[in-house]
Amino acid sequence: MDFELNINGKSHKIKDVDPTMPLLWILRDILGLTGTKYSCGDGSCGTCVILMNGMPMRSCVLPVAAAMSAEIITIEGLSEDGDHPVQEAWIEEDVAQCGFCQGGVILETVALLKKNPDPSDQQIDQALAGNLCRCGTYPRIRKAVKNAARRLAQ
Repeated sequence: MDFELNINGKSHKIKDVDPTMPLLWILRDILGLTGTKYSCGDGSCGTCVILMNGMPMRSCVLPVAAAMSAEIITIEGLSEDGDHPVQEAWIEEDVAQCGFCQGGVILETVALLKKNPDPSDQQIDQALAGNLCRCGTYPRIRKAVKNAARRLAQ
């Protein structure tokens, strides 16, 4: 089956794929957008998070057919120069170690801050509970979320 997808503001024609194929494989293998990572394959770790119509979604369990009329943003599409306030806060707070989880956590944070521009520590922890950081940088992640909230409020 053929699909037309809106990813990072561009239209992409995807030809001859199974409609049940996870969007993750379209992003990584067909379009070369490797910032969206594969890890668990069952939606439980958050490394594959994308924004679909502004909502965080696990692309490893999202069939491509479900994304057909949606606006998809991957970590590559968040900003051209890495200058989104959340990305800048991540750098300033020195969050990344291995960086494997960062794309998903950053996009999840973008969605959180759109819904709640001044989250408490508990709200941050709750919103990001499904995102696993192998390096355990959770205190720095929380600090970066607060930093990004301040940046976005300016």
